Amino acid sequence: MFRSLFHMRASRPRLAGLMLAVGAALGFSMKAVFVKLAYRYGVDAVTLLMLRMLFALPFFIVIALLEERKASAPVGMRSMLLVLILGLIGYYLSSMLDFAGLQYITAGLERLILFVYPAFVVIFSALFLGKKIGKEEVMALLLCYAGIAIAMYHDVQFSGADTWRGVLLVLAATISYALFLIGSGEMIPKIGARRFTAYAMIVSCLAALIQFVLLRQLTDFQQPLPVYGYGFAMAVFSTVIPAFLLAAAIQRVGAGTASVVGALGPVMTIGLAVLLLGETATWMQMVGALLVIGGVSMLGVRKG
Repeated sequence: MFRSLFHMRASRPRLAGLMLAVGAALGFSMKAVFVKLAYRYGVDAVTLLMLRMLFALPFFIVIALLEERKASAPVGMRSMLLVLILGLIGYYLSSMLDFAGLQYITAGLERLILFVYPAFVVIFSALFLGKKIGKEEVMALLLCYAGIAIAMYHDVQFSGADTWRGVLLVLAATISYALFLIGSGEMIPKIGARRFTAYAMIVSCLAALIQFVLLRQLTDFQQPLPVYGYGFAMAVFSTVIPAFLLAAAIQRVGAGTASVVGALGPVMTIGLAVLLLGETATWMQMVGALLVIGGVSMLGVRKG
């Protein structure tokens, strides 16, 4: 009896970690849906990204200030320069390419392509860091790309030739994010995860604001009220909150388990797109999603 009670108490942190990981996956999955809903009001990608970053910026400034108060040493100039570069490559460039790609493809296909970033991390780690790719990694990569090909074939049939443009843009966003992750792996041990994330996000937010000022008129800031609502929702529910939920989940169950739970993301996005956007879910999409989830889960278990 006492042993079973102990087991229940010991399993509670793991259950909490799993629920946190599910919450993070749901939050990240909502981003594409918010973007698609905002596009219905005629807003362009540059303006929408600016709104998302504008609403997210105060949160990350507060986090950065709190982390600096706890830090034992300031961030050096070389480290800050690397954070600047990674912030531009990762959150800013990746988000811009992703928002642009969503103008041409469905939310479900976008999430599937973005979800393949661990595969690119494996490939780039082999190319630039000399890490070997094992048989399991090769099988996982083949599953991922087969799943994307099947899901993409469905979109090409129903959305036309512009699907290729959207796929290439989101694929470029995925590659950009994978390069960011490789670089962040070098920086996080030096300055801390929350500190690095806060600074990198501040850089990306400022870059999005500067881009808007350079490319758009101030009158473009005047948008229908729902567009501001979707921008705020993306900032809070698909950026800030999921980031902290994922960090808490990793702390409780580990990165490998959290990444496997994150495999629910594409399925969640497809389901939300069907419910909220009226997109169709076919057997080809589901087969493609299962293949991608299987491949990324293999990589996640391997890393764990």
